[in-house]
Amino acid sequence: MAYFGMHLENWYQVLREPLTFSVFFKAPITAPVPVFLIIMAIMLIAPLLFERFKLPGVVGLILAGMAVGPYGLHLLERDKTIILLGTVGLLFLMFMAGLETSLDDLKYNADKAVVFGLATFILPMIFGTVAMLLLGYSFLASILVASCFASHTLLALPVVSKLGIMRSQAITATLGGTLITNVLALLVLAIVVKANQGSLTLSFWLFLIPSLSIYTFATLWGVPRIGRWFFRCFGHDEGAEFTFVLATLFVVSYAAELIEIEPIIGAFLAGIAITQLIPQLSPLMNRIQFIGNTLFVPFFLISVGMLINPTILVSEPRSLLVAGVMIVTEVISKFLAAWAPGKFFGFKFPSIMVMFGLSVAQAASTLAAITVAFQIKLVDQMTVNGIIAMILVTCIASPSITARWGQGVKLDDTTSTSRGKQRSHNPFASNQSLRILVPVANPDTENNLLQLALILVKKTGGTLLPLHIILDNQEPRLAGTKAQQNQLLAVAETAAHAAVTAVEPIGRVDDSVDKGILRTARERNADVIVCGWKGFSTYRENFFGSVIDNVVNHTVMPVIIARFSHPIKSTKRVFLAFSEIEISSPVFQHSVSLAQTLAVELKASLQLVHILPRTRHISLNLEDMGLNSEVSIQRVRGNFVHKISRVVEKDDLLVLTAGTHSDTLGLPSVGIKPEAIARSHRDISLIVVHFPR
Repeated sequence: MAYFGMHLENWYQVLREPLTFSVFFKAPITAPVPVFLIIMAIMLIAPLLFERFKLPGVVGLILAGMAVGPYGLHLLERDKTIILLGTVGLLFLMFMAGLETSLDDLKYNADKAVVFGLATFILPMIFGTVAMLLLGYSFLASILVASCFASHTLLALPVVSKLGIMRSQAITATLGGTLITNVLALLVLAIVVKANQGSLTLSFWLFLIPSLSIYTFATLWGVPRIGRWFFRCFGHDEGAEFTFVLATLFVVSYAAELIEIEPIIGAFLAGIAITQLIPQLSPLMNRIQFIGNTLFVPFFLISVGMLINPTILVSEPRSLLVAGVMIVTEVISKFLAAWAPGKFFGFKFPSIMVMFGLSVAQAASTLAAITVAFQIKLVDQMTVNGIIAMILVTCIASPSITARWGQGVKLDDTTSTSRGKQRSHNPFASNQSLRILVPVANPDTENNLLQLALILVKKTGGTLLPLHIILDNQEPRLAGTKAQQNQLLAVAETAAHAAVTAVEPIGRVDDSVDKGILRTARERNADVIVCGWKGFSTYRENFFGSVIDNVVNHTVMPVIIARFSHPIKSTKRVFLAFSEIEISSPVFQHSVSLAQTLAVELKASLQLVHILPRTRHISLNLEDMGLNSEVSIQRVRGNFVHKISRVVEKDDLLVLTAGTHSDTLGLPSVGIKPEAIARSHRDISLIVVHFPR
């Protein structure tokens, strides 16, 4: 009986313990391999499982972290390793949020962006502070939680992109407003942290304001210039590019810590600064997003989940009240912040609801702020639980609201950019999948040509067709040339796979390069041909015709002729230069669409240069050209070549239309003026576009 009583007592102790595996094991799993195995399994299974039920994968990772953490099954401890990797993931999360934020968003519809940004910050701050004070929170804790309501994550942006309303006024205002409210929310976080530490003195303000101003200027001004120099010198090494980006993230984050502000602010600014150098559709951007979304950020989300204590819901029912108040306050304040500016600017209700749908989601900045607040013990686990519940509700609601009301924005609120007149046969303005043929022969120029083609291919979901031709008179050296062909095509295939783009490498033997290009274009149903150009023609080529001349004169598809003096990703400005002859050309709109696409994808500014005749003035309607009225345009009079040479600088990309600068027979197909510019300015990158008549 004594033995039986002893076992009953042991089982009674087991039942009294929380539901953890520590009852059966002496301690949580600490061996590196099984710990990493468990985390990898969570990263794989949790998002797939939750997305199958139409729930955000981010919520699955957080809840899975709760399940295996100290307050769940206690499989893992939130030790120094988890905290380290979680901190890296936190910085990477804010860095990627910065990458999605562009200062250029404030240039267009700046008044609307500023008004919405201030409204979506101030109203949640006021509502949130009052609500948390009524719940008994301290003043500092109330302000910090309210700043979590003020910030937001553009979780539903892919929905907007699919609906084709990215250039509506409502979306532009929301994008610009996101930058304003997130920066202000992070500044509130920095001030509250200092106030909680008792360091919010006059000396703090005298130090913070100048140091933060210098730090912000140095980051936003210095990082792009250093990065542009680095990419120009070492742009051929993809590993070095990625390492430079990571080094920039941690250097800027550490510098923020040195001036006594939170490193996540530095990570956010680093993203804003370096996004100017990385094309959105480039392999480098794809690698950054892939590594972040599949490794670093999930570590952070799992570590956040380990902070959640579900037993509080049972032991302290007040936590349900806290979560409910947070959700209601955040939703109401965000709706009013969208409704009031929307009514003021005359937006229709679907546009207002899209603004609300985009700005109601909480994820990146909210998680970052509440994690920092919990680490300094300004808020408790009940608050963390409430924030997680708010994230769950808003992450589910945001895409649904945006998709439901976004369909009505097409009919009422799109800007002139979307309404611009576009011909259906314009390949650069349509959404049809493009098959782009790129002859590759020179390893020194191959990368830029491929990057140019990948921008156009990936934008339309098309296919890259890299081509290398071996001439049949090279048969005696066929083994060596075949090896070179395989190497060039392998480089092209690798670049396409890195950009997650369909690719069909083509190697062939032909009697001439130009005929091989033309035959392949017909056989593979190519839509556009991208050719490299040395920038000039020899006398022999002028007399007999160069490869480019023969391709241009015998093809029925657009040909893009490119000469790059610097890596295309380091382009600062895209210039579209034209005279009065181009304006009347039926294909001029195609050049406009191409220049606009390149400017958007390269994150460069678009500038028009209109060379006017000396005797009369011609006015342009930018809306008829499919351009925003805010696009910069320079009107100059005089010699075309001379004037263009004066306005275009190094790191600029000049776009010209072939065949409209001269109608003299026997001259190069690119025209005498593009060739004159290329000869006299070898440091200028140049694209000449030829369209079949």
